[in-house]
Amino acid sequence: MSVIGDIVATYGGPRKVVARHLAMGQREDRVLVILMAACVMLFVASWPFNARRAHLEAIDMGPLMGGSLFALMFMAPLLFYVLSAIVGFVLARFGWKGGGYGSRFAMFWALLATSPVLLLHGLVRGFIGPGVQEQVVGLIWFVLFMWFWISGLWQAGRSAA
Repeated sequence: MSVIGDIVATYGGPRKVVARHLAMGQREDRVLVILMAACVMLFVASWPFNARRAHLEAIDMGPLMGGSLFALMFMAPLLFYVLSAIVGFVLARFGWKGGGYGSRFAMFWALLATSPVLLLHGLVRGFIGPGVQEQVVGLIWFVLFMWFWISGLWQAGRSAA
């Protein structure tokens, strides 16, 4: 199935999609591409807010975009790898059998699968600005991310057992 099809299917049942991907075997290149695609979506979602900030504060947009690019394309992947390793390590201490790959895949897929809502959040931040609407969309994104991530971790632990 295509990536977009998998993203749409994740909203109907994240465990099925994760199980299908995990059944394909451990491929670190696939996990890295999923993470980098999610980071690209994070970067694209930052554009409207950066444009708004540059316009309202009368500053050059170049440094804002450069900072976002560095943070989201170079630093964020490292942070996500470390966070998934920590979560996998802690869960393993409680008997979880998903392993490092399962932990990485669950988190990175949750990031990519929630990218449509993340893009909406970026538009709300850019066009409406801070406020209740931004917080509501951010909360929706967070709830979806946690649902997909926890479901992915559950499925990874189940697939490995």
